[in-house]
Amino acid sequence: MENALNTFFGAWSETDANTRLSMIRDACSSEAVYSDPRSGTTLTSLSDIADYVGNFSANAPGWTAKVVSFDNVNGFGRAIIAFGGKGPDGSEMVQNGTYFMQSDDNGKLTLLAGFVGTGAQE
Repeated sequence: MENALNTFFGAWSETDANTRLSMIRDACSSEAVYSDPRSGTTLTSLSDIADYVGNFSANAPGWTAKVVSFDNVNGFGRAIIAFGGKGPDGSEMVQNGTYFMQSDDNGKLTLLAGFVGTGAQE
């Protein structure tokens, strides 16, 4: 699951749509579903997921999405993802998100649900 997760979030900074879709296909099962606060709905096709992920590189050029931590319990994964790059003022910025996921027997992601922040109290 962790390798698929790294591939999936590596696709977030990929600007070529065909390469991005290929990475999403490598990381996810054909029945994968994806949701986060900005997706507006649950995405249920790999092409919709790839198009949504493409919005990240289009709206935040040069930014990356990287797995900072990952753990797994009873078939459920949890990861902290750092979305980072240069902000409008030229300084480095990082926004963290928490994702929960499941994978199939082949290690491909079947479910990804993302949340803003890390759940830590401020």
